[in-house]
Amino acid sequence: MEKKIGILGSGIVGKTLAAGFAKHGYEVMIGSDTPAKREELTREMPAPVQVGSLTETAAFGEILVLAVKGFSAVATLQKAGLANLKGKTILDTTNPILETGPVNGVLQYFTAQNESLMERFQAAAPEANFVKCFSCVGAYLMVDPQIGGTKPTMFICGNNDTAKETTKSILDEFGWEYEDCGTVEAARAIEPLAMLWCIPGFRENRWMHAFKLLK
Repeated sequence: MEKKIGILGSGIVGKTLAAGFAKHGYEVMIGSDTPAKREELTREMPAPVQVGSLTETAAFGEILVLAVKGFSAVATLQKAGLANLKGKTILDTTNPILETGPVNGVLQYFTAQNESLMERFQAAAPEANFVKCFSCVGAYLMVDPQIGGTKPTMFICGNNDTAKETTKSILDEFGWEYEDCGTVEAARAIEPLAMLWCIPGFRENRWMHAFKLLK
């Protein structure tokens, strides 16, 4: 499996996954187009993690991770360069969250019920292989989660079977079970799981939980 990871995004999700991939033996570059943010990342990230622009990071990674706010994600892909995305597995961690904040603990989304943000990405970069992943849990539980002695379930979907097999291998390394929900349209069901996951956090400040599919 490819071992060079490019993280598109410099927030808590991007930094957590960059450190996690480095911990698991991957070569990692994390990207931002803001010079001050790149300086901050250079100071904060563990030594093996390289820092670059979005274009440099997209070109570096054999596997990419999209880890930005949903409303800016299409622009991030365009800045990274569509040619740099061609044929690559892209783990899509994003959700279409409105900046207006939750209503009684429930996040508001800018997508309609019968569409997903990942479908927009696949249309914008049709030669890339997007896989929805890490979108229904908080950053602190994405790598090696420890919850009650059992592996939680990560729900994934995407059009390319090879990309999903790559994603499953990463999830197995990172301590997750996975449920393959099918093609990109399944993101319409997976993305709203973030709403459900966040309700205990917003209402009761409980954030250290994850989903488990009982079989």
